[in-house]
Parts: sequence; C-alpha cells; structure tokens
Amino acid sequence: MIRRILIFVSTILFLILFNSCNKTNHYNNQKPIKIEIGNKQQINLDENKTKNVKTINVAISTMISPKKTFYLYENLLRYIEKKLGIKIILKQRKSYQEVNDLLEEGELDFAYVCSGAYVVAKRKFPLKILAAPLMNNKTYYQAYIIVRKNSPYKTFSDLKGKSFAFSDPLSNTGYKYVVKLLKERNTNEENFFSNTIFTYAHDYSIQAVARGLVDGATVDGLVYDYLRINDSDKVKNVKIIQKSPNFGIPPFVYTPNSDPVLIKKIQNILLNMDQNKEGKGILKKLEIEKFVIVKPDIYNSLESFN
Repeated sequence: MIRRILIFVSTILFLILFNSCNKTNHYNNQKPIKIEIGNKQQINLDENKTKNVKTINVAISTMISPKKTFYLYENLLRYIEKKLGIKIILKQRKSYQEVNDLLEEGELDFAYVCSGAYVVAKRKFPLKILAAPLMNNKTYYQAYIIVRKNSPYKTFSDLKGKSFAFSDPLSNTGYKYVVKLLKERNTNEENFFSNTIFTYAHDYSIQAVARGLVDGATVDGLVYDYLRINDSDKVKNVKIIQKSPNFGIPPFVYTPNSDPVLIKKIQNILLNMDQNKEGKGILKKLEIEKFVIVKPDIYNSLESFN
C-alpha cells in the first residue's frame, strides 16, 4: 500500500511540475527542429517535410525537464544543423537509461549525457567523448544537497528519517553520490530516508523541495546554478546544505556506429562555436564558455559510484 501511495504521489508530482514548465515557444519565427518522444510516438514540428534527406539523430538527457531541455538546446542544435546543412532529429527520452539504450543500439549519431550514465554505458559498449562544455573555466561540476530554506535541516545527517528526491537512477549528482554517502555510513536509501521518489529531472527535484513536497534532494549543481542566475524564483525557497567533491562534467558522446566524417564535422563546429558571433551568443545563454576536448580519465572518480 505504501509503495502504491509513493508511486501515486510521484506521478502527481511529475504532472504538476511538468505542467508548470514554460509552454511558450520563443522561436515561432524559425523552422522548428523535429522531435521524437518515447519509443513509438513522434512529434514532427516541421510542417514542410523534406523527403530523402539524411538526418542526424541526437539525444539530450533530461537533466532538466523535457520542455526546458528543448527550450535551452534548440538554438544549439539549430546552429549545428545550419552549419552542416543536414536536418536534426531530437530523440527525447525520459530516463538516462533509455538514452544509453539508443546509443548502444546505434540509433543516435551523438548525445549529451550525464557523467554517471556515461560511466555506466562505456562498460557495456564502446563510447567515445565528442566534446565537453567548459563552464566557469572548469570541466567539472558538483552535486548539491538541498532543503527548503525555512527548514531546520543544516547537515545531511539531519535528513535521516525524512523524505528525499532523486532525479534518475543513473544520475551521478542526482542519485549515485548520495547512495555512496549512505554506503559509507553502512546504510542505504531505504533505511535512511522515510520515503524517496525519482523526479527524472533536476529542476523537478528542486521544485519538489521548494514546494515542500519532499524534505530534501540531491541535484546537479550546474542546473541549480543556471536557475539561480536565470530563473532565481525557482531556487529562492531552497538552500544548499552540502556540496560534493568535483566530478567530470557531462559530455557529448558518440559510438563506433556514428559516421566518423560526420562526427569530425560536428566536433569542429562545437569546438569553434566561441569564435563565431552567433555561436558565442548561443553558448552565453547556456552559461557555457566554450566546448573543449577532455580526457576520459576526468571521469575516473565516478567508477567507484557505479
């Protein structure tokens, strides 16, 4: 019964937060990118369908809500599409595992994935790094453990016996970091927290805390900081009580199934965006300084998390 109640609450939470997302398309004067959602359902936002044109399939893991993901990355994908002269299809999925599955099945040309999902995926099949964002002159990020601002909780230990939100089972900052903390305390999430939910987006987790739906959450520091700068109302009722060590930043990746010539072209576009006026403007909106090549060993610290 308790499990059913938690599933119900989690579903209601997802629907409430999903419907609260910005529904306005700020680029109505441009030709929208095609979006595919789920395994079967496909939404084609382009009324002028072009036949027999090669397309690029890409996925961007929903570290933030699906609508916000598209809103933020639409111009980046459109920039790549324009530079290549090839149409892009965004294959949107709910979970990180679903994106990993698409990569393994050769259904994607490239993808932007969570660091934790990258570490898990590359153990199963060859996965290579295309590029990674440089943010605040860093190629690393942190997990933030957050609580409601007016709550009495000051440390992670204070959340024992409280409710807690995770983002995704493969998320480093949104799940695995806290699981490791608990393991070091010789316990686990079932025994430490009163109940837990998965929101499947870091901004959903932040809102769950801000609205008092859960007592605490672990979230991606990049998402939190982005909202703090660009949408401060979303975090005004939230405070950070703990930050993790530094972890390798989420990368763009590809597999051996990807066309090597195409990958090289996309890589060059990303690496040179900061030298282009339009590209630099797009990066600025994403709080990214530029894209850089990173070595796989910056993710080594995550191996013990998985």
